Amino acid sequence: MQNGFIRAAAYTPEIKTADCRYNAGQILSLMEKAASDGVHVLVFPELCLTGYTCGDLFLQNVLLDSAKKMLVELSRQSKKFSMITIIGLPLIYESKLFNCAAVLYQGKILGIIPKTEIPNYSEFYELRHFSPAPVKNGILFIDNEEVPFGNQLIFRCLEMPEFVLGVEICEDLWVNQPPSNRHAQAGATLIANLSASDEVIGKAEFRRQLVKGQSAKLICGYIYADAGMGESSTDLVFSGHNLIAGNGVILAEAKPFEGAQAVSEIDLQEIIFERRKINTVHPLSAENYAVIPFSMPLRQTPLTKKIRMNPFVPEDTAHLRERCELIFSIQSAGLKQRMTHVQAKSAVVGVSGGLDSTLALLVSVRVMKELGRPMTDVVAVTMPSFGTTGRTKTNAMKLCETLGVTLRIVDITDSVRSHFRDLDHDESDQSILFENAQARERTQVLMDICHQCGGIVIGTGDLSELALGWATYNGDHMSMYGVNSSIPKTLVRFLVHYCMEITENEPLRDVLKDILDTPVSPELLPPKNGEMIQYTEDLIGPYELHDFFLYYTIRRGFTPAKIRYLAEYAFKNVYDAFIIEKWMQVFYKRFFAQQFKRSCLPDGPKVGTVTLSPRGDWRMPSDASSAAWLESIGKE
Repeated sequence: MQNGFIRAAAYTPEIKTADCRYNAGQILSLMEKAASDGVHVLVFPELCLTGYTCGDLFLQNVLLDSAKKMLVELSRQSKKFSMITIIGLPLIYESKLFNCAAVLYQGKILGIIPKTEIPNYSEFYELRHFSPAPVKNGILFIDNEEVPFGNQLIFRCLEMPEFVLGVEICEDLWVNQPPSNRHAQAGATLIANLSASDEVIGKAEFRRQLVKGQSAKLICGYIYADAGMGESSTDLVFSGHNLIAGNGVILAEAKPFEGAQAVSEIDLQEIIFERRKINTVHPLSAENYAVIPFSMPLRQTPLTKKIRMNPFVPEDTAHLRERCELIFSIQSAGLKQRMTHVQAKSAVVGVSGGLDSTLALLVSVRVMKELGRPMTDVVAVTMPSFGTTGRTKTNAMKLCETLGVTLRIVDITDSVRSHFRDLDHDESDQSILFENAQARERTQVLMDICHQCGGIVIGTGDLSELALGWATYNGDHMSMYGVNSSIPKTLVRFLVHYCMEITENEPLRDVLKDILDTPVSPELLPPKNGEMIQYTEDLIGPYELHDFFLYYTIRRGFTPAKIRYLAEYAFKNVYDAFIIEKWMQVFYKRFFAQQFKRSCLPDGPKVGTVTLSPRGDWRMPSDASSAAWLESIGKE
């Protein structure tokens, strides 16, 4: 529960239809297992205490009395566990029978939620036995205790305000106005669904999309527990298709007929951040809701779900290729629109032989193809100077040759030396002036060439560099359109790799492969024995760490302490805790100190959910202090 995580589980017990004592034993056994696994919320299927397929036996007092008796027994047993347990059973309220969910915790029945939508079509005939939930909440007496009863109940954890539970039952989810809509508007961040959804061809995928979509629409966690083995097979079969989703992502799934247990961690802090961020999520007055508090001591939730090292990059190969193609389409569409609007005769790209400029060049070439213009309308400019190595210069020239673009080579060494003389700067003093003078000279050359050929300068800087301020102000920081401005460095690499994989041009594939194998470097210091001596990641830290920090800071709004916790888990076989903390310090110091560079960025297309455009997603004062963030890194 610390860091916002709760462990959720959906279990399907193997039951015997109409044998409540046996079923209670199965449920208790699974409760014990879940508690030993550190589960905070355990959800069982609809009517699991009796079985969903009891038919007219639901009208028999013997079955109803047995179910109520076993409910009381399970409630008493729940005292042993610091875990919310939700079970399904039939209960009588004001002389009517209701299909209910009972919320058990620490020896008490916290509340009873009746099913709202009662299906009576196709294979379902629940109206024969059950009534829809009454309009208002009420009180049900169970074992001489008053228990809240109604479909407007939510349950709030006192120690963790983000943990607010709402409950609906099966068909409630399948209608156009599910009760969970109201629960979420009243504050529920987690929805439990007790279901008995029979299995027919095509239903599993529809069910999966329904659960996934509801968790996305409501920005919530969703636990779906489905009936399975032991239900009568007279006419139907149940598969135990259990699902856990969080904000539009399936976190865990017990596939039909394959296990019947789904367990995962749901990040409720992430849910709250998303709701706070999206101003079209409108809260509903909770005046008709009963908010039932419960106390659950905070404890660390060991993570079992995978935390990806590269959150910007899809893991699935097919999905990654699809994503890469979409990104190229977005970049190209943005640049094409800008070139068309300003009637640019050419796209001018500074090409260094590195990843970022390679990507910008590939996008520019794609735009010319889409516009039906010759590749020579792309003017690639390589500008060697003090730090340029033979490898990168050769790769830049080969890349331009294989793509058929116009190549211009402008050696800026003499111009920079002239500038040094103007400033009375000793060339042997290889300080920041030595480096940045080269970057600014390159930008001046590009701007002037673009006037020569009636074009626009295409920016090459990526999102990771913008986050860290790893750009020379009014140097590579400036362009007329930045096609890479919302693409992080880890994704740039995959985009170039994608181009290498799909091209049928063998020389292009070879040069792209060597560019991918070249270490990231600004190449602003003279090489030694022909080899570069300046490596970006030695200076500012690994980009895979910085992109991880960036994603969880901006996209998820996590505290540095939580991000450090996740990073130590995700990178446990790569970096130790000391290294992670060291580069986190660098990330936050640079991120705050370099905002002034982001406040005047050139235009560029938004590609993903994280962007630092001052006109779009990110508004930040350039003088904000990083002190609180740096202090938070060391907190648990």
